[in-house]
Amino acid sequence: MEFDRILFYVENAKVSRDWFVSHLGFKSIAGSSNSHTSTESVSSGNVCFVLSSPLTPASPAASWLKFHPPGIADVGFRVKNIELAVARAAAAGAQILEPIQKNLTAAGCFKLAKIAGWGDLSHTLVEPIEENLALPASGKLSLFTLIDHVVLNVESGDLSSAVSWYQKILGFTPQQNFDIKTENSALRSQVMMHAEGGAQFPINEPASTNSQIQEFLSANRGSGIQHMALQTANIVGVVTDLRSRGLPFLPVPLTYYSELQQRQNYLPADWRAIAESQVLADWQEDAPAAMLLQIFTQPIFDEPTFFFEIIERRVSLVNGKQVQAGGFGAGNFRALFEAIEREQMKRGSLIDD
Repeated sequence: MEFDRILFYVENAKVSRDWFVSHLGFKSIAGSSNSHTSTESVSSGNVCFVLSSPLTPASPAASWLKFHPPGIADVGFRVKNIELAVARAAAAGAQILEPIQKNLTAAGCFKLAKIAGWGDLSHTLVEPIEENLALPASGKLSLFTLIDHVVLNVESGDLSSAVSWYQKILGFTPQQNFDIKTENSALRSQVMMHAEGGAQFPINEPASTNSQIQEFLSANRGSGIQHMALQTANIVGVVTDLRSRGLPFLPVPLTYYSELQQRQNYLPADWRAIAESQVLADWQEDAPAAMLLQIFTQPIFDEPTFFFEIIERRVSLVNGKQVQAGGFGAGNFRALFEAIEREQMKRGSLIDD
């Protein structure tokens, strides 16, 4: 199972399309509308976003936006056998929102079905029947290659239930878990991964009433997708490009890099560029060159809800075999947590627990 198209409900699909093109370097690939909804699609590499906004109160986007600020309403997954995936989900108790149907687009022919996810989230399951590989290429290299992971925030006390739900319904399995606590706040996280395709789906819950996870839940008015990681092969170059486009990132203090240098024996040739770009870095003990590099944007909408992560998983040669940085570095996770805490302080939303 891999990530497929991601659906955002937004206030104005065309305005959001232009933002993704200008700030994230995506390409506009399609636009349409019906009697109640305007829809635009944008892509970069193997990443595809669908942006929908309401034209009338009858739009599903209008219903969703009554309860939530703009954000992700549906996370799509590509499956090998949609009949089997839907049957297993239904047998495990999933609500089938849309039965299996065929959909013919310029990109090819697909089988689609939709199930209810956690909270107001839904999941579209996609099985390609015949993809159109002859679509013309623009000749311009994409900034991103694929969706690395998508992160769900749930209410306090719901983490174990959400983990169990994604295990039973979609076949995810628990991997790393994190308990992050500072002097100010705390969270708990469980990383989920799918054995067939490797889709990664971490789930967070607040572990203190003033946690940044709780701030998201309050602003989002319920559980939802907090952020998505877009993978790239050149994070320093991509971040330079995105900054030139006006995309704001979470700042990282210089002490972060001086402390890393004191702890690490290995530093890559482009270490200075990494530090100047304010990219977070983590190393694998058995393969130090297989670095995990990450940086996080400011929230992209008006409220402190959804943001993007840019990630590069470097490869190292160990005993004649290539090893790619995997998982989620604990040091980077804590650094992200502390960076968002600093933004909470600026907003005045981090108060004593």
